[in-house]
Amino acid sequence: MAAGKEEPTLAEFLAPGVEPQDLPELFPLLAARKLLSAFTALFHGGEEAVMARLLVLREIGARGEAPQWTPAELEARFAYVDQVKLDTILRRLKDHNLLVWDADRRTYQLSSAGRMALTAIEHLLGFSGEEDAELGFIASQIAAGNAVGRVSPEVLRHLLARLTELEGEFSQAVQSGSEFQLHNAQNKLQSVWQWMEKGLEVIGNLSADGLPDTASWRLAQTIHDRLSRMSRMTGVFQRELSAIARQRVHLSQGGLTSSELASWLRGLEIETLAGYAGNSIAIVPEPAFVLQDVMLDVAEYELCERVREAAKCSAMPPPAEARDTSDIAQKMPAELSQLLALLAAIDAPMPVADAVVGGSYRSTAYRLSLLPLIGERALDPELAAFADLSLKVEWSDELQPVGRSGVAAVNCGSLIPEARHG
Repeated sequence: MAAGKEEPTLAEFLAPGVEPQDLPELFPLLAARKLLSAFTALFHGGEEAVMARLLVLREIGARGEAPQWTPAELEARFAYVDQVKLDTILRRLKDHNLLVWDADRRTYQLSSAGRMALTAIEHLLGFSGEEDAELGFIASQIAAGNAVGRVSPEVLRHLLARLTELEGEFSQAVQSGSEFQLHNAQNKLQSVWQWMEKGLEVIGNLSADGLPDTASWRLAQTIHDRLSRMSRMTGVFQRELSAIARQRVHLSQGGLTSSELASWLRGLEIETLAGYAGNSIAIVPEPAFVLQDVMLDVAEYELCERVREAAKCSAMPPPAEARDTSDIAQKMPAELSQLLALLAAIDAPMPVADAVVGGSYRSTAYRLSLLPLIGERALDPELAAFADLSLKVEWSDELQPVGRSGVAAVNCGSLIPEARHG
């Protein structure tokens, strides 16, 4: 901003004829204008100046046992700061009511607004080193508000918006059928899993008395339902990835797959590839039946995201005579046969946790992902016997604590023989 130019008024940011006092959306900000001015004083100007002000303010606020500072103590504490710059920072903090000067005692100390601003900043800095800590930060705000009986509806909406974004990403990955997107979504779910668990705990502890209105209570219930749905996505991802693994094309009895052939082809020079192609492709097909988002996903993976393993030698095996072979049956995981034998023998209702938990977290997730196939038409012959089980699965939205085999909790449900309900 040029020297001498006045700051624009709030009315200048609005359309002609609109008064700031007439906007309901502006009322909370106008009511807290004095408090917000503390942040304006801290964060106005360049990044370096902001860092210097925060440095001084944090050090002044860090001495809880003796919150008053004399000018001599400040000079000694900030001996590494230029004296002129320190005086400028202290004057700015005092002029904007972040620091209070006691003329009788000749001491500085944080003002009420300064203490509140500094506490908010410290809380934010506590999450700065965490990966995907947005959910954790918002959940902590809700927990703190619930503790003092003041849960902000705006914070609840922020949490719901973030969960909606994540659920959309996960659903899109499942619908795409792309192994690349499924792995990315699975990694994303693992990175936010601890914050989702904290969010479920915080939302579950909310009481109607701590929420300002009925709309906020319904909003909290919507958040809880969404968190519960997303907690089941681990089994969905595992089921989709298992289906993709069963569909891999094997080119010989030696175990060579189409993915390995593609990796070898990518390592060849353009001229070599052109020589192999020859006149094999005379017409370039236009696959109008392929979805555009799937095409873009595959192209992005091949051109941008796939790691070029330069150090890894991907050589084709030497040529050898091989007889014609048919499709090789894939060996199904041991968990499938174990679960099939267990469920085929039950004659009384059994909790889902007793049936699926065991071995490891991965084994439990695989068994859990098989349960939705009961009673469905199984296209895979290996799953036909499992789909034909005379059982019914009843679910609830609650979680049953487990605490073994790497599993903290699992969705409550029961496996009930159909004969009892026939």
